[in-house]
Amino acid sequence: MSDTQTIEPQSERAKVESWRLHVLIEAGYPLSLAERIAASEADLHRAVEMIRSGCEPHTAAEILL
Repeated sequence: MSDTQTIEPQSERAKVESWRLHVLIEAGYPLSLAERIAASEADLHRAVEMIRSGCEPHTAAEILL
């Protein structure tokens, strides 16, 4: 039973990371940067807003990460 409890949070984390990746790519981040940001603790809403405000993806990633 403890194996199920260990696997479940990782699965949930993977789902969240996948969703974050999708949002970041749609916002305009290139895949490599989107993957790094999605896997980090960076604020997703801030990451998207930075791009919408005209910040270049590489600059935004440097600030966020």
